Amino acid sequence: MARIQAAAPQRHRKHRNVTKPKATPQIQEIPGLRERKKARLRQQIIETAIRLFRKRGYEKTRVDDIVKILEISQPTFFRYFPSKDAVLRDVGRRGFECVAERLKSELSTKADTTERLHRLYHAMALEVEADRPLWKAVVLSGAMDPVRSPEVRGVEGLAVNRLREILAQGQKRGEITSAFPVVHLAEFMEALYHTVVRQWTVDLTGPHKLTERVDSAVEFFLRGVKP
Repeated sequence: MARIQAAAPQRHRKHRNVTKPKATPQIQEIPGLRERKKARLRQQIIETAIRLFRKRGYEKTRVDDIVKILEISQPTFFRYFPSKDAVLRDVGRRGFECVAERLKSELSTKADTTERLHRLYHAMALEVEADRPLWKAVVLSGAMDPVRSPEVRGVEGLAVNRLREILAQGQKRGEITSAFPVVHLAEFMEALYHTVVRQWTVDLTGPHKLTERVDSAVEFFLRGVKP
């Protein structure tokens, strides 16, 4: 009898249904939303940095100034950009993208080489001239220098290739000398333009009309490459 009474509870426990507590569902952030938040903060960092570069100058702007305005930590900033220079390299990359698009647009026209180059570089000079403090920061940081900023090499190469196409078409039409390879001619024109821009951005005592300087540089180049 004692054995039966002792075993009974065991049989009862064996057949008893035990209800397990339901797991509380965890709310997970949608990957697409997370990426959009990161992209939004990245853009906010760029816009804030650019605003400070324009207002205070590149050299006087610190990473600490940027993070204080955005109310984020420095480690958060450095997750997006390793330095304030890196912010401007993003600006430089976008600048080359804009140049590449302008060159693509010129390639679709039937204008001669003279008109194409004058229109292209005059438009570029107007944009730089309208935002001198920012482009001074870009120049000082070397953000558009493919040697110092490897991040821009790809898009810079695309822009130069399209400039070569314009010059190659000019050679076929007899508008540009064939005495020099197109590769060299494109390098000469690009070096001339960037030298003029660099000099203008840091020249605080001379004339400030970049468009005039660039127009003269393009005319100088075109006279030198006549057949």
